[in-house]
Amino acid sequence: MLHETDSGLEPEPAPSQQDASAGGRALPRRSTGRAVARERLITQLVNARRKRCIVAQGPAGCGKTTLLLSWRESLLSLGFDVAWLACGSADNDPATLLDHLAGSLAEVAPGISREALMLGGRGIDSEMVERTIIALATGIAEHGRELVLVLDNLEQIADEQIHEALQWLIDYAPANLHLAIVSRSAVPLSLGRLRDQGLVLELDMRELRFSAAESELFLRTQLGSIDARDARQLHEITDGWVAGLELVALQMKRKKLAVSEILSPDTHARTRLHDARAFAGYFEREVLSHLQPDAVDLLERLAVCTQFCSSLCVALAGNALPAARVPALLAKLASDNLFTTTAKGHDAETWHRLNPLFREILLRRFRTRNEAQQREVHLAASRWFGAHDRPDESVRHALLAGEAEAAAGLVLSVARSLQARGELRKVIGLIRLLPLDQVRRHPGLRLWLAHLRLYTREYDACASDIAALKAEIPETDRYSRYRLTLAETALAIQLDDTDAAMSILPQLLHTPPDADGIASGARNNALSWLYMHRGDYERARRVQLDSPPPMVDGMALMGTSSGILNGRCLIGFSYALEGKYLQTERICRETLTEADARGTAAAEAACLAAALLGEVLYEFNELDAARKLLESRIEVLERVSIPDSVLRVTTVLSAVHWLAGHRLDSFAWLQRLEDYAAQHNLFRLRAHSLAEQMQRHLQCGQYEAADQALTRLKEVVARVLPGEHSRLAEVRMAFGRASANWHIAHSEFDKAAGQLEMLIELADSRGWQRHVACIEMQLATVEARRERTDAAQALTLSALRRGHRLGLVRSLLDTDPGALKLIHQSVDAHPGDPVLTFYLNRLQSAQRSVMAATAAASPRAAARQGELIAEPLSEREATVVSLLAQALPNKKIARTLGLSPETVKWHLRNIYGKLGVSSRDEAVARMRDLGLMP
Repeated sequence: MLHETDSGLEPEPAPSQQDASAGGRALPRRSTGRAVARERLITQLVNARRKRCIVAQGPAGCGKTTLLLSWRESLLSLGFDVAWLACGSADNDPATLLDHLAGSLAEVAPGISREALMLGGRGIDSEMVERTIIALATGIAEHGRELVLVLDNLEQIADEQIHEALQWLIDYAPANLHLAIVSRSAVPLSLGRLRDQGLVLELDMRELRFSAAESELFLRTQLGSIDARDARQLHEITDGWVAGLELVALQMKRKKLAVSEILSPDTHARTRLHDARAFAGYFEREVLSHLQPDAVDLLERLAVCTQFCSSLCVALAGNALPAARVPALLAKLASDNLFTTTAKGHDAETWHRLNPLFREILLRRFRTRNEAQQREVHLAASRWFGAHDRPDESVRHALLAGEAEAAAGLVLSVARSLQARGELRKVIGLIRLLPLDQVRRHPGLRLWLAHLRLYTREYDACASDIAALKAEIPETDRYSRYRLTLAETALAIQLDDTDAAMSILPQLLHTPPDADGIASGARNNALSWLYMHRGDYERARRVQLDSPPPMVDGMALMGTSSGILNGRCLIGFSYALEGKYLQTERICRETLTEADARGTAAAEAACLAAALLGEVLYEFNELDAARKLLESRIEVLERVSIPDSVLRVTTVLSAVHWLAGHRLDSFAWLQRLEDYAAQHNLFRLRAHSLAEQMQRHLQCGQYEAADQALTRLKEVVARVLPGEHSRLAEVRMAFGRASANWHIAHSEFDKAAGQLEMLIELADSRGWQRHVACIEMQLATVEARRERTDAAQALTLSALRRGHRLGLVRSLLDTDPGALKLIHQSVDAHPGDPVLTFYLNRLQSAQRSVMAATAAASPRAAARQGELIAEPLSEREATVVSLLAQALPNKKIARTLGLSPETVKWHLRNIYGKLGVSSRDEAVARMRDLGLMP
């Protein structure tokens, strides 16, 4: 069968074709030879433009793509946006298809796919795929404009996981998304509900085929003139099938045949038009038989490649065809329209591709050659692609030539430079091309596999690989062993095992002389992280500032795992640990802007920069800005960044919602942090979550719940071994502050004071200047309750001077509800210091803005009490709200209901929309106002 391409007509590839042509998002061009107005269908499509789904289903060559291209022009004139994705059989991989889908939407507006592209390469499990679809649906909804997404050649996709993903896209589609599906076979998606709602327009062969009048018009454009009766006969034998008409017209023009000859019983026109084997016979007779043997030989060689250019042709021809003949042959193929089409070029050369069916016929002929000849051609292709920076094709042809060892060597030779360019995902793809037993036999590939498992967060497998490679890589191979050390350090950092990383420090300091720029950059970043976590902040910064930018192939590393963007973030991180937020803000704003511009290659740097900047924004009382920045990135960040980033983002979001009066949302974020910590066995993060939860319960007067949180926190402390000094210091700090808060809540002020005094010493010894200021402020409020006025004011002034120097705002205000009053009294008692007076005014202004925002939200909620909701909640949505009232995070709600977390998020979005609210607390309150829950 035939199908439309940008050159007009190409046969459909056989299902057994091994080298399936890839899809893409390049918009196909309509053939001028097919330019027949389909006014009745265009009108039908335009009228249906706001339906959820348009399905054009029919055999190859029935004009589906051409029709939708015409419709696209009408849509653009009506203010619609149109994204186009042409599927290929090579897209039968969820990661590839999702990448192409996100890329198509990004061509309409980059913001639509930003989060989805960040998620790319982090796994293809069902939850990850659903996350990506949700991210795309959310991006489309935020885009606002009406958007039509055309999925062309969907019959090429047989993967059930992709079918499930596309079903999610339909089910989760926002109101401004309209899908147009083009397929030769039945669409493997459930559209019954949409059909019942009248939201689907389906066009099958009955609608897509040409009418008699359209067939006549088409034949006139092809042949110049034709008798109406002859046109009617041709219409009938082809049943209005566009490709059949085109093939008949082609035969008539080439052979100068009359219609009576085309309809001769001996020609079996109908059989030939509808039988794929007959197409093969047609190509044999009408194309190959008219070419010189050496030209046919070259075409057979070209068939091993999905695309080809002049210099590749020369390489593949070898001695079979003089190089001077190659350009002339390519020109003839193009001018005679011998089932080739110009393809999008990778460079300055003009690229071509064969018609898929024609290529399949040629491949069948090629595979009849002896193994030596086939191997020769594939090796030539592998060498050419390798020399032209196409490692994926080079590896593929090396494997087809039976050269698995050469393919492995090629992967090793290009992997480092690909990583330097931020193309680690391409390295993953190359390694996956190799046979697994080949990877297992090669230590160098296994070392890369360990890095890739770290990248995809397969930590147990990564640890096993590292342990095995330690025993296998000889001591004399210093470079490989150093890379193994870097992988081991990175794994320890991801597992938040500071002490394990510290034990590797001596090995990190002995860099082998042949280490490249990537290894040096990775070492610098690891050293910075280690020095920071033992309180040596200045040394952590010197590692980055005193070292020249790592270089690979003359290019400074940017956006890779060991690049200088990550190094900049670590400098900002060192300032944040000290509490110097003014410096942190300046560094992280610039880094985030540059990292976002670099896209997925700089995802890790973007996540860490965003986490630190969010913490800064909260500290400076820019609460809404912090929430918007972090909530839009949390899904990517949990998959990409280090535990410290997750800790900062979740605690900031909890605090933002707490100040907004969203108690349930605040607890849900802390529970999310605890779940993340439990999943990855991160004691430090769990301690922070439980300490914050206990404090929130105390603030709500929920003493029993606070006691339970404190008990669980004690269990965490008991699991951190005394020798684990790095993690123990932070866990001790979290537990100490929680204990102090407990004593304060129970009016045990002497015990609280003693606890806080010890914590000041701990924080000061670790260089945690923000903690020192906060604990001094909290101790001042305790001293005031003990009626030790002078001590209270002295501590307050010390905290203020330190806080002003660091640029703190929220840290001091959040220490105690009475903190601002004590600050005011202390400044008034010591007049004549304009700096403290200015700082007091700043703190007061920040507190007033929070109170004003909370007060403004209350009247809006009160005004809604008597309102009815526009659309009732479904039974499932009502159940979700009831679980929200228990402050359960999304994942626990999902486990309770047997849903995925992404589905719960989708329900929440619908619930908020129906109830006219923006938080969990408001949703629960609204349902209670309506009498729909106790």
